[in-house]
Amino acid sequence: MNTSDVIKKTGIPRQKLYYLEQKGYISPRKIHVGEKAFREFNEVDVQLIQWIWTYLKDGFRYRIAYQKALEKIERINKRDTK
Repeated sequence: MNTSDVIKKTGIPRQKLYYLEQKGYISPRKIHVGEKAFREFNEVDVQLIQWIWTYLKDGFRYRIAYQKALEKIERINKRDTK
């Protein structure tokens, strides 16, 4: 999924998405086409972004939102594997 698709799906503003990447909270794959590089997000990335954005909108700071998002995804994955 490309950047525009992630923004549409999650509702996160582009600058906040870039900030998450800059701070190391997400690491999308980079696809190089000539001199340009495009970000490619997998479903795990998108799920993480969605939860981080949810917690940011609830007033949590980035680091806490990231931690809570990881915990949420871990709980979901444990539930789904039972």
